[in-house]
This record gives sequence, C-alpha cells and structure tokens, in this order.
Amino acid sequence: MILTDSLLDFFLETRKHTEEICAPLEIEDYVVQPIEDVSPPKWHLGHTTWFFEEFILKPHAENYQLFNDDFAFVFNSYYESVGKRVVRSNRGNLSRPAVKKVYNYREYVTRAVKELFEKEQHQNLYPLLEIGIHHEKQHQELLLTDIKFILGNNPLLPPYQKDFNCHQPENHLQEWIAVDEGIYEIGHNGNGFAYDNEEGRHKVYLQPFIISNKLVTNHDFIEFIEADGYKKFELWHAEGWDWVKREEITAPLYWHFIEGEWHHYTLQGLVKVDPNAPVTHVSYYEAFAFAQWKDCRLPTEFEWEAAQSKFSWGKRWEWTESAYLPYPNYQKAAGALGEYNGKFMVNQKVLRGGSTATPQKHTRPTYRNFFQPPLRWQFTGFRLAR
Repeated sequence: MILTDSLLDFFLETRKHTEEICAPLEIEDYVVQPIEDVSPPKWHLGHTTWFFEEFILKPHAENYQLFNDDFAFVFNSYYESVGKRVVRSNRGNLSRPAVKKVYNYREYVTRAVKELFEKEQHQNLYPLLEIGIHHEKQHQELLLTDIKFILGNNPLLPPYQKDFNCHQPENHLQEWIAVDEGIYEIGHNGNGFAYDNEEGRHKVYLQPFIISNKLVTNHDFIEFIEADGYKKFELWHAEGWDWVKREEITAPLYWHFIEGEWHHYTLQGLVKVDPNAPVTHVSYYEAFAFAQWKDCRLPTEFEWEAAQSKFSWGKRWEWTESAYLPYPNYQKAAGALGEYNGKFMVNQKVLRGGSTATPQKHTRPTYRNFFQPPLRWQFTGFRLAR
C-alpha cells in the first residue's frame, strides 16, 4: 500500500487530470449522450466525485454534510445496494445540475477528502482511497472515448485537440514470437494495486503457440475490407454475421470512404487513415473474422499474459479469445464494492494491455478489461496468434 502522503498526492493529481481532460470542451459538449454506452462528460465528473463521497466521506468523515441530497440519485451508476439511480440511457437528459455546480461539487468533495486524510492516519481507508483513484482513472479513459463518440457523431466532426495523436505506428518489423508449452502462473502477484478480478494467482497449462509482436494495422484491415471480408459469412460467428447485416457494418467505427481514400475521425479531427498505425475501434466480432481470414486466431488472455514481456503493448486494448470469468477461488468484496467486477462475469470478452487513452499509472500485465463482443467505441485492437 502506498504511504499516505504519496497516496493523497496521487488522489489530488488524479482529480486534477480529470478536469484537464474536460478543459477543451465547450459547455454544450458536457451533456450530450448519443447512445446508451456513452455517458455525458458532466456525468463522469459527478460520478467519480460521488464515489468518494459515498464510500469514504459519508461513512468515515465525522459530521460530513452532503453537498446535495439528490446527487446520489443522479450520479450512482450501477450500485444496486446503494440506492435508486437515474437510468443509464437518461443521463443525457440531465441538463441540471449545471456544469458549474458539478465542478463546485468536485471541489467540495476533493477538499473534504484531503482534510480527512490530513487530519488523521486512516490506514484502514487507504484501500478505499486507492480503489477510488483507480476508479476515476477508468473514467478518465471513458471520458476520452465518450468525448470522441460525442464529437465524432457531430455532423461537423469537430476536433477535440489538434495535438492529441492516438494513432501512432509501431515502428518495429512484424515477427512471430514462439512460446513453449508448459505451466505458467497467471494473475496478480500481490505487489501494487490490482482489482479483485486479477486476483487468485494460479497455474495454467499452455500448448506451444506463436504470437505476433505487432498489432494488426490499418493497412492489414484495409486488405480485409478489399477482400470482401465483411461479405463472407464463413469468416464470422453466427452472432457476428447477424450483427454485420443488422447494423450494416462495412468498416471500423469512425471510418469514412472519401474520394477513393479511407479517412477516420480522430481526436484531432477527420484525417486520412495512416496505414501503418494499429487498427482501432473494432469489435471482437471483427477481430475474430479477420483472424479467420488470415488462417490465425486471437490469443487467449492466458497466452497474452504469458507472452507479454516479449512484445510492446499499451497502444490498444487487445481482444482475446477468453470469456470474462472468475479466477480460481475468486471472492467478491463485501458490500457495494462487491458489485464492481463480479456481477459482470457473463457474456463478455477479456481485453488486455491498455490503450493510448489509458491514463498513466493505471495499467499492468494482469489488468483484465472486459466488454461485450459488438462494442467498439473504446480504443480496441488486436494481435494474432497461431
């Protein structure tokens, strides 16, 4: 566990960074919710604040006065045990509270947390504070991806920041890395922060395999498109093929074919697709179909973790072939925090690595992200295995 001074500094640094992410926004951007999966920036600002108020200040700060009695209802996300909440799809209807009031709420709670930990050595609260910090870091990445979806669905395709480049190529040559068969230890080793879904370190037996040292690139994916990959049912899972037809999918999210060339919306605005950059904003369905087309497959999360020290990672969340399931002897935390990971262990795929939108100090080789197979608004990509 981090010592209290550095943990408090980490908290304050994290709170500041969330607001820096929102600094380029116009006031009108704060409330937009184009789809249910995307939350308005104002809601993220309030929800991450409510987390500290609900789990640290209310039960542990003597004589703490709530900033607003309605904010628990407005900014609770999915914690059934905490109380009623605004339906997720209605977050975009929250024209009130005003953005200014939400920032006042952030300042109020940040100050109260700072005062609480400056007054006494609350060692028993350090784990709560640390999970709150990393919870906010998760929402920092969601903020960027949600802002991108909001602006990327604006007919004017306005840039978020002209110098925000999330599409840098991997400059090394593509090679296949051989991994021997054997028994490998998987899961968090107990050093540093981890979520409960990473715990339960255990051994797995792996058959020999090879894995690419590079992510699949835009050039690779354009070849898939030009080979009619989206039209060949035999490459797809039945559910994925139904999704392609129903949603009329013909390219990764944000891609536009303009005057004979592929462009895509980025946080810098609409630009030509860099063929050498890793493909992003693809679903598990698309990753699987591409791998089938290449006579390859996706690595399992265990293969990815066993091999990750042999390649660079962190530019894209990488789809794996693993269902999101508990590790052996997994134990949910008591109370509301037990809702954080365990109740989502169904109908989802594991992603590994992190992305260019993942904040600093928030990724590690054992991190297990998870999404439903059709989702692609995050910075998702993939590498191949055989």
